[in-house]
Amino acid sequence: MNAPILPGGTIGLLGSGQLGRMLAMSARRFGYQVHVFSPEANSPAGQLADREIVADYADLDRVATFARQVDVVTFEFENVPRITTDAAEKHAPVRPGGGVLHAAQNRVREKRFLADAGLPTARFAVIKNAADLEQAMAKIGAPSILKTAAWGYDGKGQVRIDAIADAPRAWRELGEQPAVLEGFVSFSDELSIVAARDAAGNFTHFGPIHNTHVNHILDISVCPAGLPAAVTRRAEEIARVVMQQLDVVGVLCVELFLTGDGELIVNELAPRPHNSGHLTIDAHATCQFEQQLRAVCGLPLGSTRQRQPAAMTNLLGDLWQPTSPDWAALLAMPDVKLHLYGKQQPLPGRKMGHVTAVADSVAAARALAVAAREKLRRT
Repeated sequence: MNAPILPGGTIGLLGSGQLGRMLAMSARRFGYQVHVFSPEANSPAGQLADREIVADYADLDRVATFARQVDVVTFEFENVPRITTDAAEKHAPVRPGGGVLHAAQNRVREKRFLADAGLPTARFAVIKNAADLEQAMAKIGAPSILKTAAWGYDGKGQVRIDAIADAPRAWRELGEQPAVLEGFVSFSDELSIVAARDAAGNFTHFGPIHNTHVNHILDISVCPAGLPAAVTRRAEEIARVVMQQLDVVGVLCVELFLTGDGELIVNELAPRPHNSGHLTIDAHATCQFEQQLRAVCGLPLGSTRQRQPAAMTNLLGDLWQPTSPDWAALLAMPDVKLHLYGKQQPLPGRKMGHVTAVADSVAAARALAVAAREKLRRT
């Protein structure tokens, strides 16, 4: 990266959901302008942007115009098409680069990258047709997970196969499209590690975060994760290798499984801030969104010191049924912070916001966060 992009510059953001909204908050606090590009109007990020460009990602003329009007382009989700980032990169630096997206937004490419980098993954096979699946099932066996190669998140685009005879049904259920078959990992814990890297190769991270999922959607995250020192060092090493090998400039999250014998298995990569890292907003000296801003603008990376143990709970659209949540009850609680995303329609399973609680211990923070969410339910 050449000269840093200093406050007063303009950040271009591809994507306009809640991750973009929270990045925009950090950018505005630093005095940057924010331009957002996505197909949606009045979006969570667009509500806070100086400019909201509503256009399809395939409209490359609009993408080029957008990129010419900003100093750097970044993104808030990994499903931006490669042609979009390539078009933007002709007019402004894109960080992380389009190659990072290319690797992470397709499970075949992601798995091959991890294997080539010598990082631990579940046993896997690339599936292009029914014959591939039959051969892979013979080698990997059941239980296993069949996942679409592209466009999967929050458990979407995947089917568990509990018996070899169930494989044809799973293949049909996924629409007989390119996929990856993964051997089932018997894990004791789900973890994530959010890390940042700048153009000079400086690297920092927030430490492992412990995650609990319900119906494949993140429910609760806590930090510190309370892991043995050796496991923490290994998680840091994995994140460092991923960032170096992909030459990431920005923020990336590595999702991990911890097995019963203390081994870490890489599940997925997210080349942007992560849901589990939301607790850094209220618990750390520098949050993941400010860290993304610093990295892509060429500013020094911030301290990742954690001030207090913290827990984060997602607020899904289900909480709005049958009536809107009891915000006053939650806001009366000390050491609890409410974050809403500005989404207009609360749907079941849709992430509408989150709550973070801080306390003197992880257990106390978790209990407080859960209690705060329960306060929202009107009786």
